[in-house]
Amino acid sequence: LFLFALVVGVFMWLLYNKTRHGKYMYAIGGNENAAAVAGVNVPATLIRIYTLAGALYGLAGFLLGAKAGGASTATGFGYELEAIAACTIGGVGTVPGILLGVLVFEVLKICLQYMQVNPAYTYIAQGIVIVVAVALDLRKYLAKK
Repeated sequence: LFLFALVVGVFMWLLYNKTRHGKYMYAIGGNENAAAVAGVNVPATLIRIYTLAGALYGLAGFLLGAKAGGASTATGFGYELEAIAACTIGGVGTVPGILLGVLVFEVLKICLQYMQVNPAYTYIAQGIVIVVAVALDLRKYLAKK
């Protein structure tokens, strides 16, 4: 799974930083109306974004099913918290930061499993990490002002 994450991460970094489509994605994420005024074809770009997202969701579902040895309707339940948290910790807008955020959360989960911590407390630990990361980011933002 690490190799797949690395390949997808490199692909997304190249797409996001070295192509016109990547700049359009960033512009639409910042302000859709401003991107349209700047000349971005917003509907076509959104279709490409959602198509790419669907392909990556499909790849992730396939890999998760392969890792678990099967899949059900509840497979991946609760992963949205981890996705948002990884983006928050890594810094929104940078692919290497997001990969670092995912790595932090995976290492945290593995360590808690090895320490035989109750899985319910894993969410509490993740919440604490999110709060600390947001507090540090807020402190950094306020220090700039």
